[in-house]
Amino acid sequence: MQMTKRNSGFTLIELLVVMVLIGLLLSIAVPTYFVHIDRAKETVLHEDLVRMRDAIDKFYGDAGVYPESLEEMVVKRYLRKIPVDPITERADTWVIVPPVRKDMGKVFDVKSGASGRAHDGSDYASW
Repeated sequence: MQMTKRNSGFTLIELLVVMVLIGLLLSIAVPTYFVHIDRAKETVLHEDLVRMRDAIDKFYGDAGVYPESLEEMVVKRYLRKIPVDPITERADTWVIVPPVRKDMGKVFDVKSGASGRAHDGSDYASW
């Protein structure tokens, strides 16, 4: 009796079909993934702006003047740290809006220093 030996494994064609299917699935999933990453950054930016503006208002309520800088708000414990702008990925790109009266401090509002537009069509700098 002679036994035939069969090679087990995948053929080149089977491997190519699997690779094509994986590539097809990735080409569908990856763009959606990056859109979700961008929207998450926008959500974090909104939340950071809300938190910093709330801290500025609390500072004004306690001191009667606006802070001289964002660093002063950290020193006086109104913020734990200056948040990183998620769009620019830097903490030093915040745009400071001064109050109308010069004797009331220097930080009336904070805006993002990021250029570009959000998914809703508005500019990051206008938030």
